[in-house]
Amino acid sequence: VQLVESGGGLVQPGGSLRLSCAASGFTFSRYAMGWARQVPGKGLEWVSGIASDGNTYYADSVKGRFTISRDNAKNTVYLQMNSLKPEDTAVYTCMTGLGGTVEADLDEYDYWGQGTQVTVSS
Repeated sequence: VQLVESGGGLVQPGGSLRLSCAASGFTFSRYAMGWARQVPGKGLEWVSGIASDGNTYYADSVKGRFTISRDNAKNTVYLQMNSLKPEDTAVYTCMTGLGGTVEADLDEYDYWGQGTQVTVSS
C-alpha cells in the first residue's frame, strides 16, 4: 500500500487549496479513505472520510468548508479546502484502514501517507 499526498502550500486566510492523495497497492474503489491533520505540539486530528459507497463525513471543525471526494478511475482521493483559517495550518495526511466504512478513530487506520504541509497565513 502506498499513499502519496500533494497540493499543500502557503495560502492566505480565506483562501482555498485542494489536496490530492494518490493510492496504489490495493483495490482503491473497495475501501474507505480519510484525511487527518497534525499541528506541531498537538495530537493527530481526524478531519474527513469517504466511504467506498461515496458517503462523506467531516469533523465539526471543517464541516461546511472542506469537501472530500474520490476518483476511483484515478485511485485518488481529494480534499478541497475553502475559507481556510490560520488554525487549519497543519500537516495533512491521507490514510486507509482497508475497510469499507469511515472510522473517526485513528487507531482503525493502518496505512498513512507522508503528509503535506498546509500553512494559512497572511
